[in-house]
Amino acid sequence: MALVAGLCAGSAGAREAGSVLMPENAEARAFQEAVGYADAVIAGDTIYLSGVVAAPAKGESDLAPGYERAFKHIAATLARAGASWDDVVDITTFHTDLAAHIDGFAAVKNNYVKAPFPAWTAIGVSRLYEPTAVVEIKVVAVRRAK
Repeated sequence: MALVAGLCAGSAGAREAGSVLMPENAEARAFQEAVGYADAVIAGDTIYLSGVVAAPAKGESDLAPGYERAFKHIAATLARAGASWDDVVDITTFHTDLAAHIDGFAAVKNNYVKAPFPAWTAIGVSRLYEPTAVVEIKVVAVRRAK
C-alpha cells in the first residue's frame, strides 16, 4: 500500500503548473477546466498531448479541412511545448469509420509526419466525445536535448 501511495504522489508532482499547457483561447480553456484536462503535460523531456478531434465544419462535405485544422492545432501545441512533428514518437488515432476515412486521413497526416516515422496505432470506435468528430488524434513527443 505504501508503494502505491508513493507512486501516486510521484505522478502528481509531474503535473506542476509550469509543465501543464492549457488553451490560450478563453472559451476552450474554460471548457477544459470544467471537464478537467489540459492541452498537454510535459514530464521531463516527454510531452503528452490530449486527443485533438477532427470534424467537418458546417457546410463542409470533405473531411480533409477538418483533418488539417486538427494537425495544425497539434503543431501549435507542440510548438508551445518546445517541440515539432519531428519530435513525435507515438500517434494513436480513434476513428468512427476507420475503413472509410483512413486513406484521406493518412494523406493529410503525411503532410505533417515525415520519415523516419513514429509508431502509429489506428483504432476504430463507435463514437467520440464531440458528436460531429470523425477522428481523435493523440500524440506523444520527446523534446530534443539542447
